[in-house]
Amino acid sequence: MRAVYDEIGEVLADEGVSTVAAVLFDLGVSSLQLDEADRGFAYAQDAPLDMRMSQDAGRTAADVLNTYDERELERVLREYGEERFARRIAREVVARREQLPFERSADLVELLRRAIPAASQRTGGHPGKRTFQALRIEVNGELDAWRAALPAAIAALGVGGRIAVLSYHSLEDRITKQALAAGARSTTPPDLPVELPEHAPYLRLLTRGAETADPTETETNPRATPARLRAAERIRATEEPRP
Repeated sequence: MRAVYDEIGEVLADEGVSTVAAVLFDLGVSSLQLDEADRGFAYAQDAPLDMRMSQDAGRTAADVLNTYDERELERVLREYGEERFARRIAREVVARREQLPFERSADLVELLRRAIPAASQRTGGHPGKRTFQALRIEVNGELDAWRAALPAAIAALGVGGRIAVLSYHSLEDRITKQALAAGARSTTPPDLPVELPEHAPYLRLLTRGAETADPTETETNPRATPARLRAAERIRATEEPRP
């Protein structure tokens, strides 16, 4: 079914599926999409600043750069790109767009080369890496969709069902870690002598922390380097309605 992650509950309902035995989320962006020059994902190729996963509707990366105020641009770059120079870049973007709106990725890369100190460029990789990632996440609402999708998927698991998540961004992994850890933790008040059944954990963690790709895999497939795998099993039913 073609759907966004957070539509999992609606898709299952439409198909008449009450519970599932397994859910696998691969939160990585399709390499095929990243490598399409005309989509604007890649900072190494000049292209229109689009970055939409689905080009049917919605704002583009150019829209974000040309309409967000300086503070909001800084927030996007700092939060989603973990960009140290978010404030400087946001200020430069606003100043530049007053003269000429952003349309193509090469325009943004040129600005980033000027805004980011040369020393950081020598040690931190391509200057566009973090900004392009942040814009992609913002344009596609990736983190908002993930925050809604994960609890819906956990709610759909039958007892004995398992969920596995491959994430590639620290914020995605943090959301996953917190949700799975919450399900694996008792909520019985500490002053009670026995655990109440309704407060017992409903998940069992299957990974010790986050598992990562081994050196052999990352050598042949560098895009696997940031991947983090977490998994859990549902061990009891809960009465809460699906999100």
